[in-house]
Amino acid sequence: MIYDLAIIGAGPAGADTAEYAAAQGLSVVLFEKNKVGGVCLNEGCIPTKTLLHSAHLYSQAQQGRKYAISASDVNLELSKLMARKTKILKKLGAGIKMSLEQHGVRLVCEGARLLERRDEGFVLEAGGDTYMARKVILATGSEAFIPPIEGLEEGSYWTAREALEVKELPQRLVVIGAGVIGMEFVSFFNTMGVEVSVVEMLPKILGPVDGELSEELRQVFEKRGVKFYLSTRVEAIRDGIVYARNEEGSIELQADRVLISVGRRPVMRDLGLETLGVACARGAVVVDEYMQTNVPGLYAIGDLNGTSMLAHTATREGVVAVDHIVGERPEPMNYRAIPGIVYTDPEIASVGKTEEELRAEGVEYRVHHVPMTLSGRFVIENEMGSGTCKLLTDTSGHLLGAHLLGNVSSEILTPAIMAVEQGMTLRELSRFVFPHPTIGEILRLAALH
Repeated sequence: MIYDLAIIGAGPAGADTAEYAAAQGLSVVLFEKNKVGGVCLNEGCIPTKTLLHSAHLYSQAQQGRKYAISASDVNLELSKLMARKTKILKKLGAGIKMSLEQHGVRLVCEGARLLERRDEGFVLEAGGDTYMARKVILATGSEAFIPPIEGLEEGSYWTAREALEVKELPQRLVVIGAGVIGMEFVSFFNTMGVEVSVVEMLPKILGPVDGELSEELRQVFEKRGVKFYLSTRVEAIRDGIVYARNEEGSIELQADRVLISVGRRPVMRDLGLETLGVACARGAVVVDEYMQTNVPGLYAIGDLNGTSMLAHTATREGVVAVDHIVGERPEPMNYRAIPGIVYTDPEIASVGKTEEELRAEGVEYRVHHVPMTLSGRFVIENEMGSGTCKLLTDTSGHLLGAHLLGNVSSEILTPAIMAVEQGMTLRELSRFVFPHPTIGEILRLAALH
């Protein structure tokens, strides 16, 4: 049998793309060597948010008096939290398999590699068997990057994978890297009472995130006892001590555990890319605006192409690739309005340009800035809490970026995503009737300022 489409990797990109392709009438075979759902379901987005949700509830319970609630005994049982996480992953994994089956996608639980390209399509090998497909989409995702630090040996440190399987909380945790993943674990372990220190090479946390919001978030965690060492490089790790250095001199940090979170890199091993002469650059597969590689009929979506390493970006790239394969109204991939979320407590949600990017590009812009406390619902649900809603426009009022700090920011960002994507003005955005009282109406209030 020659399949219309073979997909390697059943993470969010691969699984969703397989279902979409099957719905377009294509015969699809999907290969996955590990668990369906990929890193996002099994080692990333879903398990992390499970832990963070419980941590947030735990924090609220501890502060119940703010909401006129008294509780004499508040505990978070780690073993039960991990059991709940496992139950959720199994449930969602089973749901993905069922949905694939309902769409008629053949799932092969083996790793696959490209062998050759013929006139009729591609030859792939998986588990000792050979498969043929007219088109192929690669969706193999990414893995944690481990920096070459002296004394850092496998088993002596945590990545996100090990941190999500913790059975006993460390007393002192050093997190190397203050990106999104690192800061989410900072939020969890700090809430759980762990003494957390963060070492980051950059002068700010959360790299490309709006500078004002990342600074506000850092101050929130500093008040909670987290220690930050910015513009600091780790030199070695020996005998439970992290040795680092910055402009002020050398630093020694005691650590029961070290969490490495300095970024991720595409998984490119054992795919047969070199056999077909697939073009790569900067550790990722090169693609065009339709996700096609330099090899006709071969596509790469998600983290593998290194453009925007986010699950929701990957699923959209899969749709773009399938539409190009089917040939009906294909649209090029557009990265103008890709949202980014940091699921800390409080959350950060962003879309579009930051002030730093606009200044670097020499774009004249306007800032529309309001506190989240203008929302009655926010005040109700966040006693003594603060937050920020910042909208950036060009001189004509068209929305270029939106940046929010405050809980449930991730759930209220969508109107701003649509506005950035459609090139709407704030006046147009403010004409929509937002329900009251909701936290989401802060976008309308900001648009009117």
